[in-house]
Order: sequence, then C-alpha cells, then structure tokens
Amino acid sequence: MHPAIGRETNQMTSTAGISVERKPDTSEKRWIWRNFSGIGRLHITAIAAMGVFTFGWLFSGVYPWLLTAVCALDWYIVNLINRTVDLKEDSVNIVIETDFIDRNRRLLIGVVFMFLLISLVVVHLLNPAITVLRIAFHLLGAFYNWPLLPGRRRLKQLYFWKNNASAVGFLITVFGYPLATMRWGNGLHGFMPGITWGTVVFSAVFFYLFEISYEVIYDLRDLKGDALADIRTYPVVHGERTSVYIVDGLIFSSMAVLAVGYLFDVVPWRIFIMITAPFLQLVVYKHALRRGLSARDCIRITWMGVGMLIIYHIWIMAGLPGVGL
Repeated sequence: MHPAIGRETNQMTSTAGISVERKPDTSEKRWIWRNFSGIGRLHITAIAAMGVFTFGWLFSGVYPWLLTAVCALDWYIVNLINRTVDLKEDSVNIVIETDFIDRNRRLLIGVVFMFLLISLVVVHLLNPAITVLRIAFHLLGAFYNWPLLPGRRRLKQLYFWKNNASAVGFLITVFGYPLATMRWGNGLHGFMPGITWGTVVFSAVFFYLFEISYEVIYDLRDLKGDALADIRTYPVVHGERTSVYIVDGLIFSSMAVLAVGYLFDVVPWRIFIMITAPFLQLVVYKHALRRGLSARDCIRITWMGVGMLIIYHIWIMAGLPGVGL
C-alpha cells in the first residue's frame, strides 16, 4: 500500500487516499501510474493497439489512429473487468494490484461500464463500420469473464476454448477493425501493393498461432491459481512439460505459416520479417523458464513485442531498406 494511504491529515482525501486539495507528489504519481497500468494489464492493451496500428497500415497504407485508440480502450476495459473477476487466482499467482482491485471492485466496474457505453455511442458516430465488431468483442469478453454459460461456468474455465477465445478477440480487433473500416459502405478501399486476401489469411493465421503461444506462456505462470479456480488450461490439464511442447509447436507453426506464405509470394517481405518476433520470444521465454517463469517475465515478453513493432514503424518512417518489398 502506498504510504499516502491512511496518512493522517485534516484535508479531504479521495478513495485512492490522495488529498484532493493538493497536487500528488512524485511518489504518489508513480503509485497512480502503477495502478493504472497494472489493473488493466497495460502491456496487453499496448500489444493489441500496436497490432491494429501495424496491420491496419500494412493493409490500407494509412495509419489507423482512431482504430488504435478504440482497440486500446476495448482491451483495457476487458482486461480490467477480468481483473475484478479473477481475484481468487490472481491472489494465489501474486499478480500485482490485486488488493487494490479487491478494495475498489464496485467503483472500477461502474466506471468501466460507463466508459464502455459512452464510447459505443461516440465511436459509432465517428466510425460505424466497427460497431458490430465492438459489440461482438465485448460480448465475447463477457462470456469469458462472467459465469454466463450453462452450469454457471465462464468461457475462461473451458479447456481449449479459453485460449482460443482470447485469440479470437485479438483477431476481431487487430484484423477485423481495419478490414471492416476499409470495406464500409460502397467504397472498398484497395489493399496496398503486394497485399491480397491471401496475405490477410496468412497474416491472420500467423498472428493467431503466435498469440496463443503467448497465452500458454501466461498459463504456465498462472498454473497454481488456475488449478485452484478450476480453470482448465493446458498446464493444468497436461502439466508443465507438455505445455512447453505446445508453446514450442505454436511458435514454430507461426513461423512456418509466414515462411510458406513468403515462399509462394503471398506474403511480402515487410510482413515476412515479423518471423523474427516468435524466434526472439522463443529465446527469451526459454531463458526465463530455466530459472522459473514469473509474472515479470511474461510482462517483459509482451513489452518486447510492443518494442519490436515500434522499431518496425521507425524503420518504415525512416525509409530504410526493405520498406517497399
């Protein structure tokens, strides 16, 4: 708990424990930022946002700033709701800010639903093409997070479907948002040179397999808490060793998809170069696995993916070799 909380003072304090009559000091600002990033899994929000930013540009040749912001908001909302539901397993897995979420659960849920409803209206006015996809994404998130299935079970608890639901969520936002925007109305915006529907399919399959490998790595970290909460992940059902084989298989399969697409001239070089991402993930996660996979390792791996996409765009903006290939 931050030292500012519970500090005796004659000034009125907010629910976060920070005086409303003065500006927060540096340590309080850091505490606020840690809570903001931790409770909504900012690393996952960032990788999703950079995904739609990247593939939106690759397909259309236009940087999708609005779609990137909407994607970030949608993933932050879904992840924050997930955190308010996963208190039991997160406590066991020692996930950051779980105590804060437990104390402020009702407030957080109320605020997040208010933002969701307002954003649905505002974004529909700005870009109606993605409204149906956004509703579908949040419905998927609702079934993933809340016990709405027969037997009061969550989608997250079901073997195989847990990881696939997350991957489908990424496909809806990262690929669905820009493609729906391009096709809205009667004016289909043409693909960039070298991009076809075949390119889209190969890219989506690559992203799908690669994303699930992330999911299983996170499940390896969360093994104890997931077992306690009856969440039938691959590590819970098959054990750590088999799950590592599954991760390796997903990584190599994602690389193989890009390689085949490039070999048959369906995937251009500027997408094929993404093959380096799963390779680097393999190296980093194997190193972490040898000393014991931690929450910090998983977050680092995700931020590494964000960093690679940022470097990718810096390379493009600088007009360095390979941009037009």
